[in-house]
Amino acid sequence: MTLRTLLDDAAARAPNAVALRYRRDAAWQKRSYAELAAGVRQMAEAFSQFNLKPGAEPVALILENGPEWIETYLALAGAGIAVVPLDPKLRACEVAYVLKDSEAVAVFTDTRHLDLLETILPELPAVRALVVTDGGGEPLAPIAGRPCHDYETLRADVRAAKPAWYDAHQPAPQDVASIIYTSGTTGKPKGAMLTHLNFCSDAQGSFEAIGDMITAKDDFLVVLPLFHAFSFTANFVVPLVKGCGMYFVESLRTVGDDIKTLRPSIFIAVPLLAEKLFAKIDDKLKHNTVAQLLIKAGLGSLVGKKVLKGLGGRLRFLIVGGAPCPLHVLQGFRRLGVPIVEGYGLTECSPVVSITNIRQARIGTIGKKLPNIEVRLADTNEQGVGELQVRGPIVMKGYFKNLTATREAFDGDWLRTGDLASIDAEGFLTIRGRKKALIVNREGKNIYPEEVENVIARDPLIADVIVIGYTVGNVPGERVGAIVTPDLEALAAAHDGAEPPWPVIEQLVRDRVRAQCACLTDYKHPRKIIVQCEPLERTSIQKVRRCVYQGKLNE
Repeated sequence: MTLRTLLDDAAARAPNAVALRYRRDAAWQKRSYAELAAGVRQMAEAFSQFNLKPGAEPVALILENGPEWIETYLALAGAGIAVVPLDPKLRACEVAYVLKDSEAVAVFTDTRHLDLLETILPELPAVRALVVTDGGGEPLAPIAGRPCHDYETLRADVRAAKPAWYDAHQPAPQDVASIIYTSGTTGKPKGAMLTHLNFCSDAQGSFEAIGDMITAKDDFLVVLPLFHAFSFTANFVVPLVKGCGMYFVESLRTVGDDIKTLRPSIFIAVPLLAEKLFAKIDDKLKHNTVAQLLIKAGLGSLVGKKVLKGLGGRLRFLIVGGAPCPLHVLQGFRRLGVPIVEGYGLTECSPVVSITNIRQARIGTIGKKLPNIEVRLADTNEQGVGELQVRGPIVMKGYFKNLTATREAFDGDWLRTGDLASIDAEGFLTIRGRKKALIVNREGKNIYPEEVENVIARDPLIADVIVIGYTVGNVPGERVGAIVTPDLEALAAAHDGAEPPWPVIEQLVRDRVRAQCACLTDYKHPRKIIVQCEPLERTSIQKVRRCVYQGKLNE
């Protein structure tokens, strides 16, 4: 099974089924699976003029979500070309690094990125062609001496041609489909080589884990960027397997309106998005006395039905992943009878490793492993906590041309996730922290930063927090420190609408942090607390870049 065969099968089963819906020219457009398959074949034939070598020459994709992203990816990967998807919001130096490291020979992008590319292409001699998806059919001038092609012009040139190149190049399951660069939370990004087999196995294992919860009648609301492994598999590969619809929101600002218009049945989100959605719902319910009484009486599902109507009326459940979801969000949706599935994974595993089943959900855990993989805990301590390691068809081939990093990532044929976990008697996994983020104090006690962060973050006056270890001089062992960003609007509201002076805010926040941590053992309390106005630096999927803050508190 490959991503190409998934598309072909979906188009053969239900050619008229809606594959894509998207906003274009001030109206909602749709494309059937038959139309998508035909477009993919056309564009693959158009791209053949670049003399791409399947299996040998990666190609970069720097685009926002939309039909061109899907069509371009499938045209390239479906012919055996490894695709390097990039975050469109990366800075020039970051794009240059990925293009150079991946040895990409062509870049598919939009006009917004042409200025950026013009500044970095002189140092990237491997890139020999650019394709622009929104050029409007007009001739495009070369960029830094490289020919620049218009996407629709390429299509028009081959519209009547037989797709001979596409027919002649079929990928094998073990061929690399994507080289996805890690987010960089723990250091310099590395390109994880993920095969067609990896993605197809991950989707298949997810289906086996959740049973018959997803059918061909479902439609996915695509909000998360497809360059990220979680969204790629959950919003793209999974719908492709079943022939579901992929409905793209116009923008993050229009999600509320788009969900009412598109009426999806499945919504996939990162925790931050789920938290914002729940906060809006909860704020409305707080002002509804009847709703509050029903929830207290255990009849939250009655309230939930009205909530779902406001979300289009067809939403059956939410899937949350990419980072740990706050417990109050999971519990809040469950009280309303809105099913929510939480998953755990990492890019190197395509990415889903475990997932909760609505019928067997246990809040606070990350569910059970996928049925088609193996997991184990390495070097467990007396509490049964050890590094989670994974083996199976979802695990990457390795890091692109980085043998040293690949060797470090594996323990034999087991992938080291770097996450500390425990497994209970029923097979439920619980993440206890990151191995590299683990704080070991002078007494040899282990402190998991995420545990302390979760406690501090419960305070409504705190907007952001990271807990890290720090050292004092040459004294061995680490101490617990915290960097905290207050919620200035909430602080002002708590002080009759007037924001207190900054020294008052700093002291107030430190006092609140200490009060929150009173429920923790003394050695877990932050000894040093820095209060800053600016938010913490995060990746595109809202994970805090821990590497930025390591060593910040050392004395």
